[in-house]
Amino acid sequence: MSEVKRFEYNWAGRPLVIEIGEVAKQAGGSCLVTYGESTVLTAVVSNNVASTADFFPLMVLYQEKLYAAGKIPGGFLRREGRPSEHETLVSRLIDRPIRPLFAEGFRNEVQVVNTVLSSDPECTTAMAAMLGSSIALMISDIPFEGPIAGVVVGKVNGELIINPTPQQLEVSELNLTVAGTHQAINMVEAGARFVSEDDMWEALKYGHAEIQKLCEFQQEIVKECGKEKYQVELFEVDKDINAEVKAYAEEKLVKAIRIEDKLERYAAIDAVNEETINHFDEKVFITEIGGIKVIDTEAKKEYLKHVKYTLDEILHGEVRRMIAVDKIRPDGRMVDEIRPLSSRVDVLPRVHGSALFTRGQTQSLGTVTLGSLNDNQIIDGLGEESNKRFMLHYNFPQFSVGETGRYGSPGRREIGHGALGERALSYVIPNENEFPYTIRVVSEILESNGSSSQATICSGTLALMAAGVPIKAPVAGIAMGLIMTDDDHYTILTDIQGMEDHLGDMDFKVAGTKDGITALQMDIKIKGITYQILKEALAQAKKGRLEILEHMAQTIAEVRPELSKYAPKVVTDVINPDKIKDVIGAGGKNINATIEKFDNVKIDLEQDGRVYVMHSDMNTAKACLQYILDSVREAEVGAIYTGKVTRIEKYGVFVELWPGAEGLCHISKLALERVEKPEDVVSLNDEIIVKCIGVNEKGQIDLSRKDALKQASRKFDKPAEEAPKAE
Repeated sequence: MSEVKRFEYNWAGRPLVIEIGEVAKQAGGSCLVTYGESTVLTAVVSNNVASTADFFPLMVLYQEKLYAAGKIPGGFLRREGRPSEHETLVSRLIDRPIRPLFAEGFRNEVQVVNTVLSSDPECTTAMAAMLGSSIALMISDIPFEGPIAGVVVGKVNGELIINPTPQQLEVSELNLTVAGTHQAINMVEAGARFVSEDDMWEALKYGHAEIQKLCEFQQEIVKECGKEKYQVELFEVDKDINAEVKAYAEEKLVKAIRIEDKLERYAAIDAVNEETINHFDEKVFITEIGGIKVIDTEAKKEYLKHVKYTLDEILHGEVRRMIAVDKIRPDGRMVDEIRPLSSRVDVLPRVHGSALFTRGQTQSLGTVTLGSLNDNQIIDGLGEESNKRFMLHYNFPQFSVGETGRYGSPGRREIGHGALGERALSYVIPNENEFPYTIRVVSEILESNGSSSQATICSGTLALMAAGVPIKAPVAGIAMGLIMTDDDHYTILTDIQGMEDHLGDMDFKVAGTKDGITALQMDIKIKGITYQILKEALAQAKKGRLEILEHMAQTIAEVRPELSKYAPKVVTDVINPDKIKDVIGAGGKNINATIEKFDNVKIDLEQDGRVYVMHSDMNTAKACLQYILDSVREAEVGAIYTGKVTRIEKYGVFVELWPGAEGLCHISKLALERVEKPEDVVSLNDEIIVKCIGVNEKGQIDLSRKDALKQASRKFDKPAEEAPKAE
């Protein structure tokens, strides 16, 4: 059995242990990461033969086993199924800082698999998995140019914290995940409670300082456990073919790139590419097999591969040169210029709120649906089961880019974009006491040419305001880009379009209000960027964000004071929690009868006694709530009530104080004088005042009209029967 090597580190005040050599030994590289009582197994494998694909086939998985938290999965099969949204997002989080650190032209398939075996809520499994991914790649024979590491940065009471606990994150102004190498930051994901650009910059630097220490720790592990990297022959374009293709197509392609309209530009580029490939496809490659000359299809295929790569190289180089040197963008804009904006609300007549936001050739239709608190989403993961009452879902149909494609359940990209939009808007959503609704925002991308996630934030904000949701402030989002040259000169772009995203070095999305940032996401294709670039990008993004917010304010300046007539109306009150069972009744008998009585209202009962009644008609909702309150209301000894005589017996009368509450007023307590029979004093359906003089253990109410008359005569200088009704 091989020797187990153990490495220890104090990570943000909690023990971190890396164990190598005991488990998953057949993988290319593996390690067991234990952070506090969280344990993650990471294993990496690679195919030593390069893929024929024209992209790098990297797959990163993060999977949570419910036994890690002592849970048995739900559902019929009682086993883990498709990845949860959280697992998908963490997988993306790990993929993004790792991917740029493989050599350009590397095409070998690589899989990085992280499995959570034990979960300690106080110690982040996501960051443990990211660290494990880097360590496993570093000690493997896979040519990875790391290490990388990531940390979560919080800010509590003005103090920055590394890897805050869930309790600290609840009160933190900031939830920032930052990753990078020893030299630079290369991935950022953040939610923030209106944090300024300067404070965000300081938090990024603070997080990177801890990342540098983790990278140094990994280098010590590599010295003892690292394998020799296997040699890879990276794809390079043949110089002669490169020169031939450039001579034939470069001038035509440069002309096509300068067309401002996206669809026309892409059509022209495609036409040049097709013409060029057809031209070089005419070349015939002959080989001799057994004395017979035949066409060498493989040689021709390889030749055309070099042609296609050269065309991509021309496109890539010219777009970057135009921006970095000429300061001209493909659509003719200045580097800090936002595309034309337009927006309107109330696009769809029957939904609770809707808005259409268009920025250039990117367009998002945002809709808002309001539901009862029972409509919230139940989150069942490694932590305690929780409910989510605000959801944002992002849909990206293929027609939005004029293409055909697969339609089905949301992919990683759609889930990631939806999560970013949800995070950006979550900080302005009112709490359930202020607005007792479940809120669902859906963004349908109708056109796309870059920054569709940020258009989603804008359309979502407008739709929320149109729906009458009392958000704290409008939120807008903008995507920034970057073009770096070999001499370290750079150009930062505001509001990048699709081509600039694809051919550029950075996609830096910033969302927030006029007062500060609410969400941040950065991905780069180079190994890292400097603090100075980050600072400039944040400042340039703020300028763009304020410009978009100004436009949105012209579309709808304030949140509407009333909900849509089609939206359900909510009324709420609080009852004694012990009375909830009475409202529900045996087998739900009482509550079902109430729902039927009041035109199928929705009734939500919370354990602390809060009652929510929802209906499209406010009067119906109010009547139902009053009915529920009356059904559990208790008579107060000493209080005076006005009630209706419902039954007359020889020994007294029964008086209904409110629906469902009836008491007995004995004949001896009906009047100030002696009464022979009740009919001498009252009649059926008379309204009389009575005083509650007792409630027995069975809940039976003892009433006295005599005591009520005495008390009323002392208090008012007018007939006792004219005393005001008690509440």
